[in-house]
Amino acid sequence: MRYLSSEWLDAAGETLAADRALASALAGVDLTIEQVVVDDGDGAPPVTWHIAVADGAVSLSAGAAPRSDVRFTTDRTTAAAVASGVLSARQAFVDGRLRVGGDLSVLIAHQRAVAAIDDALAPLRPHTSYD
Repeated sequence: MRYLSSEWLDAAGETLAADRALASALAGVDLTIEQVVVDDGDGAPPVTWHIAVADGAVSLSAGAAPRSDVRFTTDRTTAAAVASGVLSARQAFVDGRLRVGGDLSVLIAHQRAVAAIDDALAPLRPHTSYD
């Protein structure tokens, strides 16, 4: 499946919602993260999706969040490199390839939650094309 396709968004949402270990790790956490992936200059439309965590219940939905705590904005190449594990989000941020908006103190407070979500999505990587 192609990264950021509706198929991938559905699979990612199902993967997060079904992960019991993730639900336990995120108990007591309330957090909404929005991802905006913009055009690389190839004319592709932007893709926006968000992950909402409410006391361990995790959902991923296409589109903008009604309210987000943190927003990540990248181009498609950077988003694919981070999602595939080739590039860390931290390095993308340092390189100026990832912009962070919203309440940075919330991001800092929930670093482990963000890492747990990334880990939960790792099983999708072998089944995903990032071109």
